[in-house]
Amino acid sequence: MTTEAIDIEALVTEMAREGREASLALANVPTAQKNQAILRLAELIEENTVSLRAENAKDLTAAEENGINPSMLKRLELSDRMLSDMLAGAKQVAELPDPLGESLESHRHPQGFLIEKVRVPIGVIGIIYESRPNVTIDCAILCLKSGNASILRGGSEAFHTNMALAKLVTQALQDSGLPAKASQFIPTKDRAALNTLLKLDKYLQCIIPRGGEGLIRFVSKNSHIPVIKHFDGICTLYADKTLKTDQAIQLIVNSKCQKPSVCNAAENLLIHREVANQALPKIARALKNAGVLLRGDAKSKSILDAESIDCEIATEKDWGTEYLDLILSIKVVESIDEAIAFINHYGSSHSDCILTSDSDAAETFLNGVDSSTVYWNVSTRFTDGFEFGFGAEIGISTDKLHARGPMGLKELCSYKYKVVGDGQIRT
Repeated sequence: MTTEAIDIEALVTEMAREGREASLALANVPTAQKNQAILRLAELIEENTVSLRAENAKDLTAAEENGINPSMLKRLELSDRMLSDMLAGAKQVAELPDPLGESLESHRHPQGFLIEKVRVPIGVIGIIYESRPNVTIDCAILCLKSGNASILRGGSEAFHTNMALAKLVTQALQDSGLPAKASQFIPTKDRAALNTLLKLDKYLQCIIPRGGEGLIRFVSKNSHIPVIKHFDGICTLYADKTLKTDQAIQLIVNSKCQKPSVCNAAENLLIHREVANQALPKIARALKNAGVLLRGDAKSKSILDAESIDCEIATEKDWGTEYLDLILSIKVVESIDEAIAFINHYGSSHSDCILTSDSDAAETFLNGVDSSTVYWNVSTRFTDGFEFGFGAEIGISTDKLHARGPMGLKELCSYKYKVVGDGQIRT
């Protein structure tokens, strides 16, 4: 092992140890003091916008020189929208109720003592993420509000931006009288730091990776710490036979095109055979006007060819591909049951939607699709912690244990039992 690797191992281990100490202190911090730190952070971001943009420019220049694709470059940019969303998210999280201490259930034992189940912090949470620097702020404030310490490991492509944001987080903690080690950013690009972090189950209780499938699979394979995963966002829209065509067009275009590079953008469109000939050409023209490349099964391609609408033939691989681009796969299905079976087979348990005016069909779909978020006549683009009223999100889990879907404050909590009595003994 090299000297550098030994130094990195020592650095990350000490960060984890200090994070554990900070997490124990955070468990008893008053809500008002946590909110003060979060609002102070928002002030610091506003006060340091110019210097933050300067650091972000270093990352953008390096990314362009390294040939990063345009969609990833967009996610890296500290835009006006990203800055305003960070500020809005911080203010919203500060206004949200503190989840800690909430009574989940309680009952009296036959001998008279009270057994109460209450929310508590998880402890120390490690978040490993790529590209988007807003994740640094989202994770720091959500972990703080929920009483957790956080250790952040951002992608090398956003290193300068993340370091600058992390310094502001530390300053906000100090200005508010909170432990400076309650949120820490690993200050190296070396992969050895990640390898070390994943083995520190003595100090960390949870790892949340946010990024591409390669990163998440690496973390899942190598972590000694429980991992909350989100592999892909293979989201599907199903246009049922009772769809409202104009409404469906609007929802389909929004789900695919509003921001195609994100995990809640649609990748597949299924359409019932009874309305395919009438509705599909109208839907396809709207998608083509928005710059979408279409890939269809034999039936949908035949329908579109007859209308002189360009459509490539889809392959088996397309149905399970997360494009993160202006590409959409289309398939004509015989029934809602076929649509549900398709989604449960090819989907990633993320977000899927039915477009229909039939409430019975909608309920069949909502109950039958095994995904973390299911929609009825609503764009899949709403699967987001901010949109769900969480202020921000720590990630979107496609697992079932212990959290599922957009993860906000409550999903960053565990629970404990408080048992209160007056001298009862077991006989």
